[in-house]
Amino acid sequence: MASKITQSSAASVQHVKPSAVGDSEHVDDASGPSSTGPTSATQTPALTPITSRAVLQSKDDVILVTFEPDDPNDPMNWSNAKKWRTTILLCFMCLFIGLATASFSAGITDMCEEFGVAVEVGQVGMFVFNASFAVVPMFLGPLSEFIGRNPIYLGSYALFTVWFIPIALAQNIQTVIIARLLSGCFGAAGTTIIPGTLADIWSTKERGLPINLFSFVAVFGTVAAPLWTGFINQNIGWRWIEWIQLICNGALLIVELVFLSETRGGLILAKRAKALRKETGDSRYKAASEIETPSLRALLSASTTRAFVLLVREPVVFFFSLWLAFAWAIIFLFFAVIPLTFQHNHGWSQGIAGLPYISSIIGTFLAFGASFHQNAVYARVREQNGGIPSPEARLWWSRIGGILLPVSLFWFSWTQFASVPWIVPTLALCPMVFSIYLIFDAVQNYLADGYGEYASSAISAQGFIRNMLAASFPLYSTQMFTNMGYQWAGTLCALIATVMIPLPFILMKYGERIRERSPYAAATTQIASAVTAAPPQHRLGEKVDMKTTNSPKDTHIQSIGEKHV
Repeated sequence: MASKITQSSAASVQHVKPSAVGDSEHVDDASGPSSTGPTSATQTPALTPITSRAVLQSKDDVILVTFEPDDPNDPMNWSNAKKWRTTILLCFMCLFIGLATASFSAGITDMCEEFGVAVEVGQVGMFVFNASFAVVPMFLGPLSEFIGRNPIYLGSYALFTVWFIPIALAQNIQTVIIARLLSGCFGAAGTTIIPGTLADIWSTKERGLPINLFSFVAVFGTVAAPLWTGFINQNIGWRWIEWIQLICNGALLIVELVFLSETRGGLILAKRAKALRKETGDSRYKAASEIETPSLRALLSASTTRAFVLLVREPVVFFFSLWLAFAWAIIFLFFAVIPLTFQHNHGWSQGIAGLPYISSIIGTFLAFGASFHQNAVYARVREQNGGIPSPEARLWWSRIGGILLPVSLFWFSWTQFASVPWIVPTLALCPMVFSIYLIFDAVQNYLADGYGEYASSAISAQGFIRNMLAASFPLYSTQMFTNMGYQWAGTLCALIATVMIPLPFILMKYGERIRERSPYAAATTQIASAVTAAPPQHRLGEKVDMKTTNSPKDTHIQSIGEKHV
């Protein structure tokens, strides 16, 4: 019967005896949940071929339902074509949501004139959209582990698309602000849980290019929107910015509904186990995720409270989050600064004043190219360390970015004169966005590598600060540059960026020592010693046959190896 069931369900089944009883503890993945769901500690039965650890609290046997090694339904075994199809679909979703983030800014002035309110009131629409990106992901991530990625992606993206309609039809500013808030809440899913989805389908060695592509569209979508929305607002009005986005996002939504596949391997196995229980009447059939997954309440608690604990107790998380938050907020600051510079100083129309963003787009492409060299540096250092990753190797290009950011801000600030040719401040935008991209990429990857099982909490913490600061900058950017003067306001920003230059250099030199003293990052400094102590058959990156080992220590080594190599 077992072999018949295995063949019909395309899954393997395995009898498992309970080996220990205890509490399960959720473990955050550095780049997103694994295909089998969260792991838990203590001595473990074999959960191969999807290696995991479980705590069984039943006196009866459990028949574990797992993927066969070459099962094509396992997201990790998908063809490259299917993996790239999923990756590209998600990147397009992220791109369109990023465009919506910035597109709104182009029509704020005309919209506020129509509604008879101050421009600062219209900027609240920018604030609530970005602020929702700071809070909502803390709830969407854990929820996607229970109900799957696709319901979150498709449901949220459909509702995100719908909210363009009330903005376009709004008769007062209150409607616009409420619709922007809800649009941001639902749009957050399309950008914040993508790294976890990429971890569902790509192995660690394969994940470099997909993650680079995601970072590229996240930055590109934000800086590219003013290039075209200024012309739309100038020629057919601010409402058509929303109508055109509705049409584009609606078309993409149809494509996503047809072609986007579920990537949560644990959810696929849970459905198989449920079908087997129904088919056989045997309640012992279980997927690993059904045994190990903690409650939704526990996941939500970990994803929210732990993020703020790390901000308070971990100087690296705090200062790196602040560094990236400031750099990211500069992009939103310049949504107001660029019109001031080129419309007021050079007398350009709104549409033409968006053309300097071409320089920002070039900077994004150059940084995307630099990320390939950064990946090569990281891979070389890992190879030199015997396969052990070094988070500090992620910071090579960020040192250049840290220097270029204040340089480009000084450059732009002191060329904002009507007497200076327009090309001079325009050229400064290229290294500015180039540096912001490098900082964005480095901080995300460093926190993922450096904090191991607490990585998702560290990334949530920096996401909170980054999006809240980005949300607040547009509220006062115009007044700041008008009252302080274009040159001195820009100089203030450049001086703040200058103070932050030492951060990547300090961590390049002392990062490992700092992590050793951290209760949250110390585990990532112990991988090398764990490998040295492990017998040859338990080297990192190899499967451990749990049937031949009773050592909890060996099991722990396998868990670390699976996450970080």
